[in-house]
Amino acid sequence: MKFPFIIKNFALINSELSKYNMFRTIVKIPLSIPKITHQYCLMTLGSCFAENIGKKLNEALFEVDVNPFGILYNPDSIVKSIQLLLDNKEFTQDNIFENKGLWQSFSHSSQFSDINKENCLSNINSRIESASEFLNKTDFLLITFGTAWVFEEKKSGSVVSNCHKLPASLFNRRRLTVDEILAAYSVLITKLTIKKPNIRLIFSVSPIRHWKDGAHENNISKSTLLMAIEALQQKFPQVDYFPAYEIQMDELRDYRFYAADMQHPSDVAINYIWSRFSETYFDEVTIRMNMEYEQFKNDLLHRPLHPESVEFELFQQSVFKRKREIQARYPIVGKRIK
Repeated sequence: MKFPFIIKNFALINSELSKYNMFRTIVKIPLSIPKITHQYCLMTLGSCFAENIGKKLNEALFEVDVNPFGILYNPDSIVKSIQLLLDNKEFTQDNIFENKGLWQSFSHSSQFSDINKENCLSNINSRIESASEFLNKTDFLLITFGTAWVFEEKKSGSVVSNCHKLPASLFNRRRLTVDEILAAYSVLITKLTIKKPNIRLIFSVSPIRHWKDGAHENNISKSTLLMAIEALQQKFPQVDYFPAYEIQMDELRDYRFYAADMQHPSDVAINYIWSRFSETYFDEVTIRMNMEYEQFKNDLLHRPLHPESVEFELFQQSVFKRKREIQARYPIVGKRIK
């Protein structure tokens, strides 16, 4: 008589435990409509997280342009960069400066710096030209805010994207307000929508903490960014929010999900956030294609102990056959498979 009672209570216990999702909180994300497929073009701009997601999209054979100005951290620099692309701005010597033997731009990361002035301008302008052309066909614009803190050059009064290790005395440091961010992006989104009515914007806040700002200041900064994005969502139906910040902070709160600096997400965390992004924005066909291609790439990386063996030759034939099958099944991305 006691056995059924025990079974019943085990079922109740399991039911209760399932509420805790294996002792961790899960961030619930509404599924996106419309879905992102390989037929669309995407551009990512912003912090290191924009770089990470852009890299994942590129590896999954999406047509994507990643950070054409290099890594950008604050909303003001990002919105101005997009405006430069809309204007197809051509940089001249007046837009760059020389410091300690390097020609640099306050609008770009240090990856564009060069000892040669002409090379610096050439790299900047060729990148703007290609990204400007790409923006014209972009369907999804992914923007990641890193911090609300900005540095204004005292001489010009303009917010810089990168201080390039110039003396702090040359800049004023302040925090953007929600209203400033909302106003700047309202103008931008209106311009983008006129140019491309069906464009979608996916905002996120970088899960990387700016610890040099201080713990309290970092939290105020992140909160400012989150409130600004919420205001944009309420104002524009084409604006979406992906909770990368919340996933890292709440689902992956253990330090094993961080890199050695204890600030940046680890590869495991990046892969997990990518999986949550995939399930939110990709349709079933796209997810299946990504899985098949991932397995195909893993097989290509296989290094046999005996490359001259018949077994490995058969394996190579199998991999080549699978490549042809993927190309035939998914013709949109077939030509992108090398």
